[in-house]
Amino acid sequence: MAWLLDLDGVVWRGDQPIPGSAAAVAQVRAAGERVVFVTNNSSATVAQYVDKLAGFDVAVEPADLVTSAQAAASLVEPGTTALVCGGPGVHEALEERGVITVREGDAGTVVVGWHRDFDFSRLTAAFAAVRAGARLVGTNDDATYPVPGGLLPGAGSILAAVVYATGVDPVVAGKPHAAMATLLARRVPDATIMVGDKPETDGAMARALGVDFGLVLSGVTTAEHLPVEPQPDHMAPDLAGLVAQRYGA
Repeated sequence: MAWLLDLDGVVWRGDQPIPGSAAAVAQVRAAGERVVFVTNNSSATVAQYVDKLAGFDVAVEPADLVTSAQAAASLVEPGTTALVCGGPGVHEALEERGVITVREGDAGTVVVGWHRDFDFSRLTAAFAAVRAGARLVGTNDDATYPVPGGLLPGAGSILAAVVYATGVDPVVAGKPHAAMATLLARRVPDATIMVGDKPETDGAMARALGVDFGLVLSGVTTAEHLPVEPQPDHMAPDLAGLVAQRYGA
């Protein structure tokens, strides 16, 4: 059996760990269940995520980390060229897939993900390639993501700029869309619960996979937003509280 855990808003907010999350992961593992981290944030490489988790006292093998960059890469044929309007994680996932990555020029696919250096030149490169006929793929369409003190614009906000400029509808890969569902079904066929802070992504992903949805109120969703759809099967202030409901304090 396996737990699927979101990262942003569940394990951490930005560069700050959510209290009790590391101990909660350890408790799930001590009960003999696998923990797989599933993030819509495509910006970092797998090694960077592994290192960040280790810095928060959570050890993880690369096989137990699934990103929206990997889901997006699964939509691109090996041997083709993709223009990356995203971070290092997108480049890594595409290159591991056998896709040639470029930052500008001709490409069969444009992959858009969250990155801090998005600017007019990045928008123009993506715009030009899509207008020339490239397929548009978004790693995810989250409007925001949680950080200490509030929210920041997410990959969906960057993708929206490319969509508005080009007039082309994207294929979106991350939670709760089909590419991520297919990837998770293959890599974690024994999942029993998806834990996250966003009903529209994590909750919908749980429903698509046919597993329980555990909602934590430590990220985007707070008590003020309740009730939500889909309704969670389990809910707690944070991951530690959710795990305590299952296994006891």
